[in-house]
Amino acid sequence: MSKDGRTMNLADWATLVALATLWGGSFFFIAIALRGFSPLTLVFARTAIGAVLLWGVAAALGKAMPRDLATWRSLLVQALLNNVVPLTLFSWGQTQISGGLAAILNATTPVWGVLIAHVVIAGERLTVARVAALLLGFTGVAITIGGDAVRGLGANVLPQLACLIGAACYSFASVLGRNFSERGVDPIVTAAGSLAMAALVTLPAMLFIDRPWGLPAPPLTAWGAVAALGVLSSALGFLLYYRLLANAGPTNVMLVTFLIPITPILLGWLVLGEHLAPQHFLGLAVIALGLVAVDGRLPRFAWEVLRRPIPAP
Repeated sequence: MSKDGRTMNLADWATLVALATLWGGSFFFIAIALRGFSPLTLVFARTAIGAVLLWGVAAALGKAMPRDLATWRSLLVQALLNNVVPLTLFSWGQTQISGGLAAILNATTPVWGVLIAHVVIAGERLTVARVAALLLGFTGVAITIGGDAVRGLGANVLPQLACLIGAACYSFASVLGRNFSERGVDPIVTAAGSLAMAALVTLPAMLFIDRPWGLPAPPLTAWGAVAALGVLSSALGFLLYYRLLANAGPTNVMLVTFLIPITPILLGWLVLGEHLAPQHFLGLAVIALGLVAVDGRLPRFAWEVLRRPIPAP
């Protein structure tokens, strides 16, 4: 249970696992899509596909889109923080680092979230336990990127920093995104609107910078990966995200990044032949320990188990 009183029930946990699988797989699909698409074109394509699908579903369900300017301004901010900036940074970052490492860096999202929630959300104050958890999380990040940092600004430091900034953006988006449910905006409308705004914002930048008409035609595998990103990671993923955000709150929904790294690590190793150094796994373990400490759910559960009496034979 988070400090704002939200408790995750079984349905919420199932949604969290499903979302982690969808978004974990996105790192795998991004690695394939980048073989034929530049980062900005990839972000535009996946958000546009997701927006079209969700607008169609919303229309079929009779869900009306907002008509007030204030809500659309909020959707624009949400699109920038939850789609345009982090997706671009992670897509660019994955041109130089593996999907598994990008997912590990993405797992710092709840660590950033604890700091942001301390300032923004009433009741989410920092405690000694949370400070210790933050230190564990940042230690995990340091272990993960330490080798490159020691060698100076090499080829992999900047993309790793980009992924960390993207993770911080996700934290801001989760905290701000709770306002939509408080306004009574349906999750499918929030997802459709934010993806549409993301596509509109990305379109001129893509046309001006990427000039996709002058690039070689992407292979079919890249097109398939873009379709998967649009349908699964964007449309279905953000629909589940905003539904979970409305039901469980921002602190709980950010726990998805604790589970995300498992999927791309397995897919990258099994399918793409990617290699993760031992420090990456050690960093992931320390980050995971920090996130568990931030949440506090597992320690309480373990304590309750230890307190149970042993049944008589």
